[in-house]
Amino acid sequence: MDPNITKALNDKLYDKRKSGALELEGLIRDALQAQDHDRIAKIVHELCHHYAYAVHQPHARNGGLIGLAAASIALGPEVARYLEEIVPPVLACFSDSDARVRYYACESMYNIAKVAKGEILVYFNQVFDALCKLAADSELSVKNGAELLDRLVKDIVSESAASYISVLHHPNELLGHPDESPEHPPHHLETAFNLERFLPLLEERINVINPFTRSFLVAWVTLLDSIPDLELIAHLPRFLGGLFKFLSDSNTDVYTMTQVALDRFLNEIRKIARIKKGIAESKRSQSKDGRRLSTSTSTRSEVGGESEATGSTPIEHQVSIDEGDHASGDSESLSGDSGKSVNGDGDWIPGQDVHVDHPKILEILAGFLSSPSDAEEEQTSILLTALRWINAFFEICPEDIMPFVPSLLSHVLPRMSHDVDDVRQEAQKVNASLMDYIMSLSEDRQSSGSVGDKIQLPPSLSELGKELTGTQRRDSNLSNRLLKAVIRDQAAEGKAGTQSPIPGEDRGPSPRPVPELDYQAAVSALTLQFLNEHEATRVAAIAWLIMLHRMAPGRILTVDDGTFPALLKTLSDPSDAVVTRDLLLLSQISMHSDDTYFTSFMVNLLKLFCTDRRLLETRGNLIIRQLCLTLSAEKIYRTMADCIVKDEDVEFASIMVQNLNNNLITAPELADLRRRLRNLDNKDGQSFFVTLFKAWCHNAVATFSLCLLAQAYEQAYHLLQVFADLEMTVNTLIQIDKLVQLLESPVFTYLRIQLLEPEKYPHLYKCMYGLLMLLPQSSAFAALKNRLNSVSAIGYLHIAPRTYVPQSNTLNHLRQKSSEVGTSSAPQGPSASGFERPNRLKAREEGSVKWAELLDRFKATQEKARRTQQHATMGEDIPVGLETVEEKVQKGPPAVPPKNSGLRPNSPAGAMRPPVTPAAANAAQGHKPRSSLSNLGRFAGGVAGRNKKK
Repeated sequence: MDPNITKALNDKLYDKRKSGALELEGLIRDALQAQDHDRIAKIVHELCHHYAYAVHQPHARNGGLIGLAAASIALGPEVARYLEEIVPPVLACFSDSDARVRYYACESMYNIAKVAKGEILVYFNQVFDALCKLAADSELSVKNGAELLDRLVKDIVSESAASYISVLHHPNELLGHPDESPEHPPHHLETAFNLERFLPLLEERINVINPFTRSFLVAWVTLLDSIPDLELIAHLPRFLGGLFKFLSDSNTDVYTMTQVALDRFLNEIRKIARIKKGIAESKRSQSKDGRRLSTSTSTRSEVGGESEATGSTPIEHQVSIDEGDHASGDSESLSGDSGKSVNGDGDWIPGQDVHVDHPKILEILAGFLSSPSDAEEEQTSILLTALRWINAFFEICPEDIMPFVPSLLSHVLPRMSHDVDDVRQEAQKVNASLMDYIMSLSEDRQSSGSVGDKIQLPPSLSELGKELTGTQRRDSNLSNRLLKAVIRDQAAEGKAGTQSPIPGEDRGPSPRPVPELDYQAAVSALTLQFLNEHEATRVAAIAWLIMLHRMAPGRILTVDDGTFPALLKTLSDPSDAVVTRDLLLLSQISMHSDDTYFTSFMVNLLKLFCTDRRLLETRGNLIIRQLCLTLSAEKIYRTMADCIVKDEDVEFASIMVQNLNNNLITAPELADLRRRLRNLDNKDGQSFFVTLFKAWCHNAVATFSLCLLAQAYEQAYHLLQVFADLEMTVNTLIQIDKLVQLLESPVFTYLRIQLLEPEKYPHLYKCMYGLLMLLPQSSAFAALKNRLNSVSAIGYLHIAPRTYVPQSNTLNHLRQKSSEVGTSSAPQGPSASGFERPNRLKAREEGSVKWAELLDRFKATQEKARRTQQHATMGEDIPVGLETVEEKVQKGPPAVPPKNSGLRPNSPAGAMRPPVTPAAANAAQGHKPRSSLSNLGRFAGGVAGRNKKK
């Protein structure tokens, strides 16, 4: 360089440096015109090493920067061969400590890039890195200069990034292929801008926290995504995580830009999925048409060729419907694998061959859901956006979600109880979409009848075909009562599944099989949610278990599964909704299991009640009623009764029997069971009554009420006689009081009606008056007394003629005929009185019910309870030699008790008893207790006589 130029470039005044740069520009133009490249190279070398790299001479560095810019302007298109030496010193000045040097570096690079244009893309990574740092510069002038440079580089990238090839790197190849056709692009030539080289830098810079740098990065990501040929969407997983973190930025501009960018990416993923779906559906229809054509001609193997030759128009139509952004002239005629045009006039559709790594994206999204629930408030936006993306992926690629189901369940269900309403609603949407998808898979597989599908009810269940229709429909009806929010769309999906000819067609065209659901991992994730403090999460977890067990009852929640204790413990949950669904799940498992599971369930439930008395008090009725609603009520009562009989804890047995008995009397779910008990004419009813009676013996009042339910009034009367020898505790009196109140309920309407027929139900009167005698003067005593007084005149009417009617066989026959309407025809003894109907108890003696043994069992059980209570009060252990109830019963039938043994020897009723006649003695054979209708009549007559005397 000339000395005057050298002096001007070193001057501290900007104007003199600028004039020197103009002189330098003219010098280089002259050298370029003279083709003196050696001198130009020397000038450039001197500018770089003597000026731009002069670290301790800021004026010289400024002169070098303006000189390099002037040289680039003078070189024009020829600057490409010198960029390798010009660009590095300018980039080095970007990190100078002097703000003016950084500003002049931006100005110099701006002029260089403006001249070099596409060639500057060779150094894009270095320029981008420098601009990324300058975006957060503390000096406003530097930031403004960097912003101007950033705009220029963006324009160059938008125009040339996808196609520009540097003339320095591949000059010969471009000249050697002047007629490269679009069908055969020069794939072996590398463009100046390489996305693969840029992405590692973007991955590194995406983790910054400076809001200005974040805005800079979002703007560049948006720009690169707008260039179709770059296909940045295919590399989205590499920087998506960092982009999501930008949503937590307190800067509103950063949040808004990031949200817009993420929405753009999501829409693009949707668009690509729709394009691929349209192409796959068109190929499917073409292959069908091709097969039809091939059947009419000779068999050929190129079915795909026929479909491609005739399928251009339908594909065009399909894509034009699916994509409103494309022109109507877009068409696609594609081969199965290459994605290129098969015939000359076919067009390539943007996005048809773009591969989006859906599983990797879902993995990133699931990672954001796993953040702690007590995170900062700004994390809510990340959580909300991640949930929206996951919900959108059910439409885009539901088959890719299957491997993430356990993870999603672990993280989505707790979000259903989030403090922020938007997050809670979005989590509920994701949960509903996930459940709908899993259920639709099961429905489609069942409707298609495919045996090889992954999600299939296992063949281990017997009569699988019948259970798929009957059992599942019954399960659905039950869950409609308990899980309305969970299965509200199941019926609609079922209809859609039956109408769809191709299972899964509405969810995507992917021909690959849906991966198998990891049931065990899903169950483990759901079981952990039982510990969640929020009710909505626990309810959703059990609803999921119900649905998964319905899909594969033989694979999860089996007898030896470790989840059974957790399900049993959940019955102690404070939420009624959780307990109700837990009972539905346990019932469903029992329905699909053998009796071993059911018995184990009942035994463990009784153990739970025994150890947790508060649960029995607060939830006992709810648990029993819900189980009877979903399972066989008789089976439940039989199994529990058998367990109670074997239980040595007489106190718990009495409490449990009282609870079961109250439900038996009052629960609407047990109405059929009560009707079954009232019919003891068949062996099934008798067997059920005997089973209950043996267990009910632990509670005297419950045993008495059971006999009233079964209309075994004579047995009930004998129980009352035993009551006289028992200790009347406060608890017993309270139970009798409640029983009297229940007698006024609709359940015992039949009993109150039977009071109108004293000759037909003589022992019923004795039972009612016996209760009256046991009760103290209380409201219950008054209520029962009023009830009996209202029918006492009818009793006198029927009983009064008793002493005036002779014992006539003809009259006796007529009375028996009139009283035996609707009853079983038991053989009658010739000595039966005219008004003494061969009652239900005598008729059943010839069946399977052994009333005397049952009465002895009751006495033995009550005696055992008395001794146990006595020893417990004294603080002693129960003696080993104490006879059990079973041992007493197995000793053989007891001795026949004497007539009216229940009456005290000096009682008024005993004094009024007439002498025993031979006919009555004959009737007493076979352990049949004698009817005491005459006693009731004489007692009533005595009362009437006293009233007359008064």
